[in-house]
Amino acid sequence: MPAVSRDSSGLGVARAVAFVSPALLLIGLFLVFPALWTIYIGLTDYTLTGPASVAPSFVGIENFLNALDDALFGNALWLTLVFVFGSAVLGQNLLGFGLAWLMRSAKPLVRRVVEALVLLAWILPSVVVAYLWTAVLDRDGGTLNALLGNESTAWLVEYPMASLIVFNTWRGTAFSMMLYSSALAAVPPSQLETARTVGANGWQTIRDVVFPHIRGHVLTNTLLISLWTANDFGPFLLTAGGPNHESETLPVFIYQQAIANGELGYSAAISFLLLIVNLVVALLYLLLLRRRA
Repeated sequence: MPAVSRDSSGLGVARAVAFVSPALLLIGLFLVFPALWTIYIGLTDYTLTGPASVAPSFVGIENFLNALDDALFGNALWLTLVFVFGSAVLGQNLLGFGLAWLMRSAKPLVRRVVEALVLLAWILPSVVVAYLWTAVLDRDGGTLNALLGNESTAWLVEYPMASLIVFNTWRGTAFSMMLYSSALAAVPPSQLETARTVGANGWQTIRDVVFPHIRGHVLTNTLLISLWTANDFGPFLLTAGGPNHESETLPVFIYQQAIANGELGYSAAISFLLLIVNLVVALLYLLLLRRRA
């Protein structure tokens, strides 16, 4: 048998490289170079002002060791995990799937209205959304306190992390809803009808019929929303990391170290550690997807 040509398109190596070179250039310019620059800055004592801003010194892994020994970094890492698990892995996943499941049998007008409202929360600018939620959760004249007849609860002060989890769940559900709506459309209707015929309830239908078909979509969605949430700067707009670092996730902590404290080298080291965490999470999900395949 003749050998199968690996160049199925017939472009040749030179033309193939020419086609992909613009994409590779953009990836190198906006992804690879900033990552390498962050690693370099993290190995120095670079600061925002002062002598070290002009002539930074090489300090090796000192910034990384200081971060691992910093109680505030440990606190920010823990709060980031709580934020991701509460608002992405659980909140957006469950709410997005629940809306997609309910909208399958809803009237077209109802479905379009719900989808429009959910998408609106996703596409509005972060500053606008943060202002709206501040107005809702404010102690003095806030909408939530007015509905509850309570004028003494400062939600963003007394329950900062819970408020951020609810806020991010509300805002980010649109992506999960759209992805699960597309995934549910691929579930064979005959299997759903068979489940109803044999008397399966809603949970049994989802567990035994729906989930095996959308397992890959669940893993993909969880990976994407977890990474987005872990790197989300939105919490700063609501609480600025307060009170007393109780809502200071890693992106907010990095900002405080870089801008407020001027420790650019230290903040770059923490940024690289966050990148490592993201890569580990991504590899775990990819491993799960490979096992499924």
